Amino acid sequence: MKLTVIGSGFAALTSLRELRRKSPWAEITVIAPRPELIYLPSMIWIPVGLRQPGDLRIDLTNFFRRLRITHLATQVTGISENGRTVFTEAGPVTNDGLIIATGAHFQQSLPGLEVTSTPCRGLEEVTKIRDRLNSMHSGTIAVGFAGNPREPAAMRGGPMFEFLFGIDTLLRRQKRRNRFDLLFFTSSPEPAKRLGDKVPSTLLSQMKKRGIQTHLGHQILGFEERRILTSGGDIHADMILFMPGMTGPSWVSESPVTLSPGGLIKADEYCAVEGMEKTYVAGDSGSFPGPEWQAKQAHMADIQALAASRNLISELSGSDHREDFSHEVACIIDTLSHGVLIKRTEQLSMMLPPMRLMHYAKRFYEYWYLRQYR
Repeated sequence: MKLTVIGSGFAALTSLRELRRKSPWAEITVIAPRPELIYLPSMIWIPVGLRQPGDLRIDLTNFFRRLRITHLATQVTGISENGRTVFTEAGPVTNDGLIIATGAHFQQSLPGLEVTSTPCRGLEEVTKIRDRLNSMHSGTIAVGFAGNPREPAAMRGGPMFEFLFGIDTLLRRQKRRNRFDLLFFTSSPEPAKRLGDKVPSTLLSQMKKRGIQTHLGHQILGFEERRILTSGGDIHADMILFMPGMTGPSWVSESPVTLSPGGLIKADEYCAVEGMEKTYVAGDSGSFPGPEWQAKQAHMADIQALAASRNLISELSGSDHREDFSHEVACIIDTLSHGVLIKRTEQLSMMLPPMRLMHYAKRFYEYWYLRQYR
C-alpha cells in the first residue's frame, strides 16, 4: 500500500505519525521542498530576541528515518486521476491514498503588499522585522491583519496581537517606548470575536492600557510606502506588519479539485476532499463545515490530521467507519511577559486574565511539542 502526504507542517507531520501507527507496513512518501518543520507559533519571539531563527527550524531527517518515510524534496504542481497521481517538479508520484496538508497561501489582492512585512511568510521575513526594529530610533509601528471575505475562517489574527504586545513590552524594557507610537488596525470593528464574545473588549482594553492606538472597522484598501490606505482615512506608519487573508495552495487552480468560495480545498466533516476517493485534506489548505467561529491554527490542524489519517486507512481497508472531528480554538496570546489563555469549543467559551504562568506555559509547550521531531 502506497500512501502520500503533501507538506511538512503540523497537519502533515501528525498525519505521518498516525498513518505509520495505523499501517506499520505501508510505503509512505512525504512531498515537501525541504525535510524541515518551521515552528510558526514561536516566530513572535524572534523580533524581541527570545528565539533565534535556527531555534525554530527543525530538521526532520531523523524523524523520517525513524518512521521509515521516504522524503521527496520537490514542489507539487497538481494532482489528477481522483488524487491517485501527484504531479511534482521532479515527476509524477502515484499513490493508493493521499493526504493534502500543504498549508494555505496568503492572498495577494491588496495593492502595495510589498511595502509591508508579513511575519508568518518565513524565518527570513521575521528576521528582517527584528533587524528593522533594532535599527529604528523612533517612529510609528502599525500592526494589523485582514481576512478572506469569501472564507471567514481563512485568517490568522492571533499572532499579530502577539507581535503587537511583544514589541510594546520590548520597547518598555529597552526604555524607549516613549519614542514610538504603536497602532493596531483591522477592518473588523470587534477584532478576534471568533475567539469568544469577551475577547475583543479584553484585547482592546489591554491596548488602551498600553497606549496603543487603534483604527478599526474600516476596509483596508491597500498600502503605499509608509502609508496604510483605508476607507476611514490614510494612516502614516514607518513600519507596517500585516497578515493578509488566506487562500488555497497555488497549484489547486490547475487541478480537478473542488474549491470553496474562498479558494480552499472543499472537504466534508470527515476531512475527505469533495468528489474524490481516498483523498483527504487537513490544516489550513482545507475548507471544512462547522461553526462560523472555526479558526486556522496548529491545534486544529493536528485534530483534522488525526481524523483524515484514520478515515483514509478505514477507506483503504474497506470499512465504512468514519470519524468526524471536534472544532476547537485553543491558544495563548503572549505579551512577552504574560499570556492570555483562550479556549473555545461548541460547548464552552473560556478566557483567563493575563498571567505570567501562561507565558512560561507557551514556552514549555514548544519544548514538549518539538521533542517528538528533534
